[in-house]
Amino acid sequence: QVQLAESGGGLVKSGDSLRLSCVLSGGTFSNYAMGWFRQAPGKEREFVAGISRNGRDTNYADSLKGRFTISRDNVKKTVYLQISTLNPEDTAVYYCASKFTFSSFAPNTRGYGDWGQGTQVTVSS
Repeated sequence: QVQLAESGGGLVKSGDSLRLSCVLSGGTFSNYAMGWFRQAPGKEREFVAGISRNGRDTNYADSLKGRFTISRDNVKKTVYLQISTLNPEDTAVYYCASKFTFSSFAPNTRGYGDWGQGTQVTVSS
């Protein structure tokens, strides 16, 4: 049974950078494409970024391109989300998710089977 555990969230100031991590256990990490999502207060969960099984292909929500970078380390079974120049609109719970796939492409917004519990990111102005 796959389990995902996020970490790295916290209270930061506008303009700061942050790196979130998500460790997968209970499965072969390289069999999974990975994604990051976020949910702000009072809003629906939205896709942030996805990365292919080998890390060579990535995709991002159009509205978030430029400040977010997804990466992975298949040895450490970890996917990362680097966020730069944080602003209060980035305040949200950030979730990682796994998608079992045979595809070599980055995942889209659907088809994820397992989710982490989320890590809170709060950005003060």
